[in-house]
Amino acid sequence: MTPAALSVLHRAAFCDGRGWSEDEFTTLLAQKGVSLCTTAHAFALIRVIMDEAELLTLATDPAHQRKGEARVTLQDAENRAAEAGATRIFLEVAADNNAARGLYQSSGYTQIGQRPAYYARRGGRPVTALVLGKDMKTA
Repeated sequence: MTPAALSVLHRAAFCDGRGWSEDEFTTLLAQKGVSLCTTAHAFALIRVIMDEAELLTLATDPAHQRKGEARVTLQDAENRAAEAGATRIFLEVAADNNAARGLYQSSGYTQIGQRPAYYARRGGRPVTALVLGKDMKTA
């Protein structure tokens, strides 16, 4: 996927917040340790620094949600992180994003912190970010 396509998909998936721009994706993809994992209708972007990985974002086209594509991209991201030497992965998820929280919980993530009023919402109150983490098995 091109940075432009990533931006369009991200904006569609996160319609209640601020989607990332093409320039932001271009900048992120050029950074050391950043990997893009994709399916036909979803993507995950991770960054690995030393032995720690961060899931920067995971987005699925709303017309194709609940079909397993997010799970596939998440697993791909975790595999790439492990191959790069990560032993732990973390992410932030909006407290009101029940579908994503269910995916992460079923994938072995647990809450390790929170960031109150982290996510801005159009016309609404900010939403707390839950910080989730997972120890990864390395080969």
